[in-house]
Amino acid sequence: MFRIEDLETPSFLLDLTVLEKNIKDYQKACDDHQKQLWPMTKTHKSTQIAMLQSKAGAKGFLVGTIDEAEILADSGISNIMLAYPYTDMQNLDRIAIISERINLYCAIDHLDHIAIYSDFFRKRNQTCNIIIIIDSGLGRFGVSPEEAGKFALDVEKQDNLILHGIATHSGQVYGCSNKEEVNRQGQSGLDKMKLAKQNIEKTGIQLSLIACGTTPAFNMEVKHKDIDIVRPGNYVFHDNIQIILGSAEEKDCAFTVQCTIISKHGNHLLINCGSKCFGLDKGAHGVSGLDTYGLVKGHPELKIVSLSEEVGKIFSEDPDRFGIGDKLQIIPNHSCSSASMTSYLTGHRRGMVEQIIEIDMRPNSKKPII
Repeated sequence: MFRIEDLETPSFLLDLTVLEKNIKDYQKACDDHQKQLWPMTKTHKSTQIAMLQSKAGAKGFLVGTIDEAEILADSGISNIMLAYPYTDMQNLDRIAIISERINLYCAIDHLDHIAIYSDFFRKRNQTCNIIIIIDSGLGRFGVSPEEAGKFALDVEKQDNLILHGIATHSGQVYGCSNKEEVNRQGQSGLDKMKLAKQNIEKTGIQLSLIACGTTPAFNMEVKHKDIDIVRPGNYVFHDNIQIILGSAEEKDCAFTVQCTIISKHGNHLLINCGSKCFGLDKGAHGVSGLDTYGLVKGHPELKIVSLSEEVGKIFSEDPDRFGIGDKLQIIPNHSCSSASMTSYLTGHRRGMVEQIIEIDMRPNSKKPII
């Protein structure tokens, strides 16, 4: 074992104690409120971390890619939801193969999806588990709550499509600037899900599950009586966005990038980490409170003002406090995208390196046969 300070930089670090606490705390909240936790795997894209979540009590997983679904299925996970619709035959073939092995739920939100999925699975003499995506305010995917009843009836007309429930991602909370705004947006999203449920049940259709999930609104969602499944993702790592939105504190952030100060000019410190470590992400849905590309751990007064691909520029009002060669740990704005930029994380405990965490579900991980 050796110290994390002895690692070459840049290095992607994962505090195992914090990771384990985050997994335990969110699972306990779900258990206390009789909710199922189906974590979103796009945050970590790691089988090792997924197994920790499963062992803690997660009942299934929400995935952002078919690669993630295949790898989790290969690892013994039997309940998986796809977050988005797929319409090309190549991906539908992969979905059908996975569906023969596990309980796979497909998410749809358009009449064309009903026809595509029904026709495709009928040709294979298979049924398909369906979840209807509801637009709870983000304005991305989703059937409106007002149209949910009619859409559900259209799904029910297809004898090989099995409608299980409705789901949403209230990503609009990421456009907020504080916890109060998150609560207002989160409640609005929950109200829309309740309306969608009511409109579907008026048709005589009974839903077996209602799912939602965002880390900022988790504490509201997990307590709501109409919600069965919560699907947060970022909670395992947390990040600077969660701090700004009031979902986490610095001590809750498990994922950091360690860098070295490689030069100094005036009030600026130059570090050997740039956009290929942090991304240029200031929030997928426009977090309004961000004025930096990350939070320097232990130094909230520092601002990362610009990034090139391999170099970052930090503004300091007191640059003499820092020397060339000093190492800093930075909490990315968006840990999900930052973690996907490496093939492994260095797991440490109390500053000592303990294990390597493989990122084995990265995008485009399935190579074509040529």
